[in-house]
Amino acid sequence: MANTRRAKPNSWTAPSRSVHKIKVTLSGSKPPIWRRLEVPSGITLQQLHHVIQAAFGWEDYHMWAFETPQGRYGIADPELGIRSAASKRLNEAVPHTGDRLGYTYDFGDDWEHDILIEEIAEPEPDTAYPRCLAGRRAGPPEDCGGIEGYEYLIEILADPAHEEHEDRLEWLGLDSADQFDPAAFDTAEVNPALSDLATVLIKP
Repeated sequence: MANTRRAKPNSWTAPSRSVHKIKVTLSGSKPPIWRRLEVPSGITLQQLHHVIQAAFGWEDYHMWAFETPQGRYGIADPELGIRSAASKRLNEAVPHTGDRLGYTYDFGDDWEHDILIEEIAEPEPDTAYPRCLAGRRAGPPEDCGGIEGYEYLIEILADPAHEEHEDRLEWLGLDSADQFDPAAFDTAEVNPALSDLATVLIKP
């Protein structure tokens, strides 16, 4: 599933001049599916949402929310106890190395992500953030049923004799199962998807 190109959010440049290095892991994935990212410390959680969407290849079709020590943030919904993610900055929610927050995408499939703050450091001159430093494995396709559904999808794709094999290929828009490699990951594919969101914090 291809990454979509997103318009750069308004007021992307954050007032903070530090950078959060974060590791975002898709909870329950075995082997683990993860991305290591560097993002401006002062971005809002709404902006971080866009970063994670691009990094994992999500299509931003569904509801989402962050779980922080201060409460839930996402698209504001008083009935669900969710405050606006645009009102909370990353360095306010998780100001210290070792802090964690959660991110759930799609309240049906419940793609839960664990976000660990690995380091908080000064940005490098003439370097655009956010950027992806490393990662492992392809992001799952949208609407495949969460982690268990994704594991079942991989099983079906690996078995040409499976009764659902052809239907799943058609659903994914693939001619053959070889066109989807769950082990594939390349920062050179992720970083262009982040480029519309990136800004240089320190110019030479």
